[in-house]
Amino acid sequence: MAVPVTVPERPARRVSSRHFVRLKLRVLGNNFRGQKWRIALFVLGLLLGLWFAAAGFFLLATPGLADEPRYALMVAAFGGGLLTLGWLLLPLVFFGVDETLDPARFALLPLSRRTLVTGLLAAALVSVPALATALTAAGLVVTAGLLGGWSAALVGALGVVAGLLVCLAGARALTSAFATMLRSRRVRDLAAVLLAVLAALLGPLQLLVFAAVRQTDWDRLDGVARVVGWTPFGAPWTAGVDVAEGRAGAAVAKLLIAGATLGVLLFWWSRSLESAMVGTASSGPARTPRGVVGGAVAQLFPRAVGWARRDRFGALVARECRYWWRDARRRANLITVAVVGVFVPVMVNLGGVSFTTEGGAELGGGDSSPALVSLSMIFVGALASLTLANQFGFDGSSYAANLVAGVPGRVELRARMAAFSIYVVPMLVVIAVALAFVLGRPAWLGVMGGALAAAYGCGLAINGFVSVLGAYSLPESSNPFAMNSGAGFTKGLLTLVSMVASAMTAVPFVVAAALLGDVWLWLALPVGLAYGVGAALLGAYLAGDTLDRRQPELLATVTPRR
Repeated sequence: MAVPVTVPERPARRVSSRHFVRLKLRVLGNNFRGQKWRIALFVLGLLLGLWFAAAGFFLLATPGLADEPRYALMVAAFGGGLLTLGWLLLPLVFFGVDETLDPARFALLPLSRRTLVTGLLAAALVSVPALATALTAAGLVVTAGLLGGWSAALVGALGVVAGLLVCLAGARALTSAFATMLRSRRVRDLAAVLLAVLAALLGPLQLLVFAAVRQTDWDRLDGVARVVGWTPFGAPWTAGVDVAEGRAGAAVAKLLIAGATLGVLLFWWSRSLESAMVGTASSGPARTPRGVVGGAVAQLFPRAVGWARRDRFGALVARECRYWWRDARRRANLITVAVVGVFVPVMVNLGGVSFTTEGGAELGGGDSSPALVSLSMIFVGALASLTLANQFGFDGSSYAANLVAGVPGRVELRARMAAFSIYVVPMLVVIAVALAFVLGRPAWLGVMGGALAAAYGCGLAINGFVSVLGAYSLPESSNPFAMNSGAGFTKGLLTLVSMVASAMTAVPFVVAAALLGDVWLWLALPVGLAYGVGAALLGAYLAGDTLDRRQPELLATVTPRR
């Protein structure tokens, strides 16, 4: 008779934050394996991050090195506040957040909410932006130590750690909340309205800030810094300076404010993260069409492209239009164009700082001109076209369908430009009309429209090449702001190249606005339209040939690696 042998079970190992860090490092290593260009971009991003970190370090350490305690609080409050704002806003506008560890992949694992959030937060610390921020903020520790000794330096270090955690948690919570909101079809319109209101308030708020700066002195600015120092934006960064100035109780209170802020952000992130993982946000029940007009094929064409021919070009335009309307990642980019497109012209044309010459003449202070308006419109047009810099990355592996169907590159690019313009061109028209109304210069509307059309058309042409030659994959994540590790620097580099190139090709319109005077008010719009449309068509023609030669390589580049 066989005697059963009982094998003792090994106790399950408790998952901690270090497991997430090790997993991220292993995923990074696998992504870099055999990808020399990714390694090169990562190293270049690390070097640039260290360079900016060194500049920020010396800027924040200047009050301590110069033994100027008067400016220490202002530098800590405003510098730390800008760091926090940068972490909150830049992922939404430019770089995105690193989603090397996609939270959705942990949905079926028996992990508690606390373990998942703390683990992902610890993994987020292993990144170039986090390292650069920590090195920059170390300048505040040096300032506190030189002005108040080792105790102030210790408190300053605690504040820097708390501030960095607040930045990371705030960025993740905000992008995760926006991801959930934008994925829901029911609240999409509400989100657009709220963001439009926010964009409308940025201009007046900026005007008030500049007016206050022009009319204030250092003593009042010091008072503003003290107020900022008691907010979550400045509290953790100013704690060490408070100890150096003999206010230990204030330092303790500010650390408590930072801790409470971190707790609220982590709770908010955990809630939005959980809803994203289980997919609570839905688009609602599908609508049944009232009638079928023109057959099943006609139903595939949205009303906005009802004019399109029922051929290959029209089908591509209809498909891209639906993607831009339904894909949360693409909608996020459209909202970014709308927000920044309103903010930048108002800031440039109405919020400039004034300067008084020796003769008593005042320059700037909101005085605009056709050349300045053209320059701001060129930025808006280049920014609008920038979304197409990685247009094939939105498709990912689904781009294989176009490759198998043998879609010519020229047709592909023209269709994508047309579909994207259906949404963007009306926004650009609204921006130009609104700015002309705000400035009280309706006669400048032609100058604005010409510069916008020229910059937008040149941007479409340039980004056609950029999207073919510099494409990168996007993570298969429900977060529209998610980026693979290292892709944030790639996106930033492509952004810089595209913006500079698009602006340079449209600079003649600024020169013409400055030299031709009233004649240009009538010529700007037709010349700009012809210039922009011609540049876009020429870019699609030339970049299409490049696309035909690189279709297999492009598919391999934009396909996400698991």
